[in-house]
Amino acid sequence: MQPILANYTASITELKKSPTQLIQDAGDEAVAILNHNVASAYLVPSAVYEKMMGIIDDYHLSQIVKERLNDGEEAIRVDIDELL
Repeated sequence: MQPILANYTASITELKKSPTQLIQDAGDEAVAILNHNVASAYLVPSAVYEKMMGIIDDYHLSQIVKERLNDGEEAIRVDIDELL
């Protein structure tokens, strides 16, 4: 059985009927769109989507930092004021 990763759910019929109302009813949370009681899509408010994208970007940057810290090269100490 597939988990539903949202506190709110709606059928595709409900989505077609009033997508704006679904977003308003859910507030700042995602809505799982169900097709035959299986989540087929998630309707995510723009603020939540932007936050998710920020988290994903931060994660990717942290992976780059980890790779560069472990690349075998010696770290160079830099004073931030010297960069200006």
